[in-house]
Amino acid sequence: MKPIIGLSAGYDLEENTYVLREYYIESILKAGGLPVMLPAVQEQDIIQSYSNICDALVLTGGGDADPALWGEWPHRDLEQVNPIRDFFELELTCTMIQMGKAILGICRGCQIINLATGGSLVQNLEGNFMHDQKAPRNYAFHPVYIEKSTRLEGILQSEEIKVNSFHHQAIKIPGQGMIICACAPDGTIEAIEYLSQKQLIIGIQWHPECLEDLYAGYLFQALVEAAKE
Repeated sequence: MKPIIGLSAGYDLEENTYVLREYYIESILKAGGLPVMLPAVQEQDIIQSYSNICDALVLTGGGDADPALWGEWPHRDLEQVNPIRDFFELELTCTMIQMGKAILGICRGCQIINLATGGSLVQNLEGNFMHDQKAPRNYAFHPVYIEKSTRLEGILQSEEIKVNSFHHQAIKIPGQGMIICACAPDGTIEAIEYLSQKQLIIGIQWHPECLEDLYAGYLFQALVEAAKE
């Protein structure tokens, strides 16, 4: 049986609808996993049930995390926050970590992993380097430098790749047990990973589900392989 990969769904507060881009589904299917959409809920017993059913988790991209989660006041450039989604994804992430299951966090998902492990975020990136590209989603826009001897380097089989970029929040201080494994040319943290080799937990700021290169495939294949274990 194919491993079940849960994908956290976005939640539209105005329309009361759950949202998940097709890119994510196709990426998991291509990697050999069985994608299952996880609607945001507040009930702990349902979150536990999601965690029991899923062999691994993809925390998908989306809006800003509430800065109150790491003890800061909101920056003037803060975009829409979603308390329902924040609570759900943080609780789900903590549960999956405790159960020893694999997690891939994408963009917002990378930030959720960091918050779930006690880290903090930059609310709004300053400077001249563009992290919110004005280009197609499948266009690799800027380079990312991968730290040597990290799990991410082993997965990507490279110390430098080009990625797409659609974010203005980023990792400030890595959470407990998390290490920096990739940075942009301006020093912005682009990826973090769990220090323990026993459990695959990786957060990346780019969107591999939209890219069509080998590196995108490597990430989802690594997640599916970890889910099989």
